[in-house]
Amino acid sequence: MVANTLKKRERLCSMKLIDRLFNGAGSHSMAVFPIRVVWMEKDRDEHESPVQILVSVSKRHFKQAVKRNRVKRQVREAYRQAKSPLYTQLEQTPQRAVLIAFIWLSDELYSSAEVTGRMEKLIQRITERL
Repeated sequence: MVANTLKKRERLCSMKLIDRLFNGAGSHSMAVFPIRVVWMEKDRDEHESPVQILVSVSKRHFKQAVKRNRVKRQVREAYRQAKSPLYTQLEQTPQRAVLIAFIWLSDELYSSAEVTGRMEKLIQRITERL
């Protein structure tokens, strides 16, 4: 069973991996408005988390940092609550890892319940494609 936490090692911080995610040939993209997800599979190092995520909210959508931070918090919390099917799927192949970037597409704020529902749909679709 996966703990409902979001640890530092589950965050995508490496610039090399981020470049590979957005510029690589093996990345996939899908959207459930207002969230777009870009993801790719890669070989897993022994001390690495099976899933690493990145959350991006553009200044173009929200000029005020308070609103951008709220949306990022909502997306991280929705992922934290919905991530267990993804981890269950990846337990079957322990040598594989997934890099995921969540990108906010809307100019509007949404309720946390709506964000969580859409995140669950995205996680389900990614899990089906693994």
